[in-house]
Amino acid sequence: MKTEKGDPRPEPRAADTGGKDTAPRDGAKRSAPRRAKEVVIRGIPVAPGIAIGPVFDTTESPAEAPRRSIEPARVEEEKARLAAAVAASRKQVAKLKMRLSVLPEEAQEELEPLLDAYALMLGDSRLIRGARKRIEAGLLSAETAVADEADAIAELILAAKDDDKAGLRRRAGEVREIARRLTRNLTSSGFRSFKDVPEGAVLVAEELTPADAALLDPARIAGVATEEGGADGHTAIMLRALGIPAVLGAAGLTEAARRGDPVVLDGAAGSIALHPTPATLAAAKDQVAAYARERQRLAKLRRLPAVTTDGEAVELLANLEIPAELPLIAQAGAQGIGLLRSEFLFMNREDLPDEDDQVAAYAPIVEAMNGDPVTIRVLDWGGEKDMEALAEGVEPTHAGPNPALGLRGIRMLLKRPELLEAQFAAILRVAGQAPDGAVRVMLPMVTVPEEVKAARDIYERVAKRVRRRGEKLPEKLPELGAMIETPGAALAADAIALEADFFAIGTNDLAMYTLAVDRGDAEVAHLYDPLHPAVLRLMQFSTEAALRLRMPVSVCGEMAGNARLVPLLLGLGIRCLSMNASAIPRVKQAIRALDIGDCARFARRVMEQSDPARIRELVDGFAGGVTERG
Repeated sequence: MKTEKGDPRPEPRAADTGGKDTAPRDGAKRSAPRRAKEVVIRGIPVAPGIAIGPVFDTTESPAEAPRRSIEPARVEEEKARLAAAVAASRKQVAKLKMRLSVLPEEAQEELEPLLDAYALMLGDSRLIRGARKRIEAGLLSAETAVADEADAIAELILAAKDDDKAGLRRRAGEVREIARRLTRNLTSSGFRSFKDVPEGAVLVAEELTPADAALLDPARIAGVATEEGGADGHTAIMLRALGIPAVLGAAGLTEAARRGDPVVLDGAAGSIALHPTPATLAAAKDQVAAYARERQRLAKLRRLPAVTTDGEAVELLANLEIPAELPLIAQAGAQGIGLLRSEFLFMNREDLPDEDDQVAAYAPIVEAMNGDPVTIRVLDWGGEKDMEALAEGVEPTHAGPNPALGLRGIRMLLKRPELLEAQFAAILRVAGQAPDGAVRVMLPMVTVPEEVKAARDIYERVAKRVRRRGEKLPEKLPELGAMIETPGAALAADAIALEADFFAIGTNDLAMYTLAVDRGDAEVAHLYDPLHPAVLRLMQFSTEAALRLRMPVSVCGEMAGNARLVPLLLGLGIRCLSMNASAIPRVKQAIRALDIGDCARFARRVMEQSDPARIRELVDGFAGGVTERG
């Protein structure tokens, strides 16, 4: 009998022996093993999907740190221990940041701001300053001082008057997570490892931190279930981004589950069935098969054109973070790379990549695309991105109190033109070995026409210099485009269009700058809305400015990969979308069910609205109608 929904207490399993071996001795009469009863434990649905496999339980041994006072003579020693733990913790966070490049983009966007917050707390933060003071004034050990200061800060955060209680809990949790990491390093307690998790297992734990989630391999782990956690935490968001079916907040789970127990996890229903009955197992397998059929159906779209029902072609391109993603682009059927982020070349290295290094990196990517267009965005470095090789020579104000508004993107490149010149030269050399039109260049964070003009002057000067060296270059230089990702650029789009060869609208940053909202900040993330009328009007203005000059314009932010929003984008006049490779099949499916005339009428109706909620209603309604027709 299953436990009722809402009752988290698991039923006792049949013949539960507490994990002891009850096999009869040799010569004893053997009876047929009794099948354990199915036990269903309910939790919070976090990441949809079905996982079928054996339980693999993992626990993290607690860091033993009893409260301890010290003698005055030990103060400096304890402060040195704290400093060493801080240094070790900073290295660990830096290693986690290195792993970001192999995670899906959504996971990167969730974890990067969190790791940045961790790094700040491991700097000259209130937590570290307070712990040092407690060592000095209270004569406390480093472990005790860290724990006391973290508890005090967390209590202040939770006591704040704020309607966003979930956000307050996340912030308090971040402080306590850093305190736990410091304590582990102070006590030399090992961190949890997931290297031994067998392929196809369902990971069961009391709790997983976001840092733990970043270490999971979606190709090996079938699902995740924990006793602690909720749908709005960083861990939940990470698991969704990784695409791992997950249920959190399942009370009684670790007591009921044993390593090796068969389990069916339903990440959409929030259920975990231990020792599933044949009927439960069969139903789960049917759901897995249905999901596989859906994937196969979408895979069949790979070779079909992205054309609307009335014959309007739409170009579908992929965003590329690192070269390792190239096979995914080929599998998705992308028509090219609409955004190659070149930052991977500059990260996690002590020296800057020279011109030859960059040629060696870009050339295989362009060659692999076999003549399909590749748009290389020159370095977009802001103070929030950790690039040790670039930190030298950049003023301290670069990463000042608001790096998003400081020296970043094209501003930084024009201030350090040697970086831009080396990158331009490498791109031009690669373009010289590729078919005409196979390579394009894009400038990040443009705000005024003068930035494009200044960059073009450097571009043409570099081209002349490279030609004089005897390098083969295209007869016509690759197009030089501008990203539209600030309100200033959008409102000046008609002037910028006179200097640029194409536009790419970066909707993520455009929404952030327009609404003054950092979606990585839990306190204001709910205000981030790409369907806000102000954002849509800036997109419309930019698109119309490009179309008046018959200039190509694309969307390369998250909106491009959202099939629900495709009708609106097409209705605004967009005919080129660049997205994560995994989103291309569903977007193509949506395009093939649309009529451009219907999309244009729908977009006009949306642009008449001033209420974001009403816009979402219209979008959902139109998307639902398309699904029914499809």
